[in-house]
Amino acid sequence: MNRINRMRHSLKYRLAVFVILALGLSVALCFVASKTLLNDYFIYSERRNISKLYKEISDTLNESGQIDSLYLESLSGQKNVKIMIVEKKDDGFGNNSVEMVYSSAGNGGYMYRAMYELLQNLNSSALLQSEMNELYTEIREKGYVVLDHKNDRLDLTSIDLLGSLGDDYLIILDSSMESLETAANIAVHFLAIASVIVSVLASIFVYFYSKRMTRPIEEMSEIAGRMANLDFEAEVTKLPDDEIGKLGRSMNSMSKQLEHTITELKNANVELLRDNEKKTQIDEMRKEFLSHVSHELKTPIALIQGYAEGLLEGVSEDEESRNYYCEVIMDEAQKMNQMLQELLSLNELESGQNQLDIERFDLSQMLDSVILANRKRFDQKDVTVKASYPEKLFVWGDALRIEDVINNYISNAYNYSPQGGRVEVYTENHDANVRLWVYNIGDRIPEEELDQIWIKFYKVDKARTREYGGSGIGLSIVAAIMQAHHMAYGVENRENGVAFYIELEKV
Repeated sequence: MNRINRMRHSLKYRLAVFVILALGLSVALCFVASKTLLNDYFIYSERRNISKLYKEISDTLNESGQIDSLYLESLSGQKNVKIMIVEKKDDGFGNNSVEMVYSSAGNGGYMYRAMYELLQNLNSSALLQSEMNELYTEIREKGYVVLDHKNDRLDLTSIDLLGSLGDDYLIILDSSMESLETAANIAVHFLAIASVIVSVLASIFVYFYSKRMTRPIEEMSEIAGRMANLDFEAEVTKLPDDEIGKLGRSMNSMSKQLEHTITELKNANVELLRDNEKKTQIDEMRKEFLSHVSHELKTPIALIQGYAEGLLEGVSEDEESRNYYCEVIMDEAQKMNQMLQELLSLNELESGQNQLDIERFDLSQMLDSVILANRKRFDQKDVTVKASYPEKLFVWGDALRIEDVINNYISNAYNYSPQGGRVEVYTENHDANVRLWVYNIGDRIPEEELDQIWIKFYKVDKARTREYGGSGIGLSIVAAIMQAHHMAYGVENRENGVAFYIELEKV
């Protein structure tokens, strides 16, 4: 029922119904007009036709000077008109009579006698004082008169033309009105059948044409719905060069402008939130930063100092031992440098000096790139990586910073995966957001420490962290980036390992 209601309110349906109703009304009006007026029009046309036929016969007689029976017979058959021509006679004593010259009605029968009688009366001077006087006057003025004649005996009505051909002949042309009415009825019947057929064919054509014409509008409606959900990827295509095409191109332009405007608004919103929080956090961050740095640098500085003094005092004389001392110093210096870089990056995030550049990007493409970049590392430990996420997944965020988060999670999964382990990277819909999970088989994190791993320099397993060169800052950077995005992040213990997650706003 809902589908039927939607169809009734669609432009395609209303356009088709309107055109079909207009077509049906036009056909109905034509049928009524033909039913009521066609018979009168046939009679009017026949009166004109026999008038033209009279003029044609008169002109032919004037040119040839004689009556051509074959010619008249041909005209009678072609025009379906009975023709009778008589010659006027005067016996010299004032008695007028007529003599048959040609008759298409033959030489007998009631029709012949009736036509012949009319011509005799027309030639009788005694009729000048009768009702024929007006007809006789009209004939003298223009040569003929057309009248409707009712034959009571045969119950027939005809259109008759009475006229003279020069001074010597009289003519009558008789056209049956019954044949005209029959022709009119046949024409009306044919028009009714043809109208029904044409209406059905036209309705089918109108339906498919309206469907084709409204297809761009339906596409624009779908695109508008996607735009309402902040999906600006799609564009209206195959636009005609008319007003609908102009509207579609305007929608495409509006989509791009909206995407740009929303991006600017999100950036402005992030900046506003950041400014409000920055003032109250800067002093505390500085104090905490100095405290952690001084604590973390004690061990590598002590090692560097100790090994350097050993080299200076010649504790080890052989070259292999000296090289080992140098490698320890270089390794500790490298760890210090990495830690300082991470600290600087974290400080910029927490102090708000490094503003986020919010944009729409493809999370799936980013995951593919990060996994591919770490493929060799995973192969070294024979770790299997299982990826499960859509081919295209557009989200809002600072692409560079989110890539840092993913790299931290992937590196963390690698570092804590056993030989021959497994890492899973997958996504889930989470209300209006998408949740990205990175899971690795390995030791679980003690429940009481789950909330502390995001703290700068906090290490669950200090020995293992020291083994792979970790500083305890990576997850702090993750937390700072996601807090700057105002999006969720976290960690869960699983049966055979640990799963980290972040959430991003879907486009």
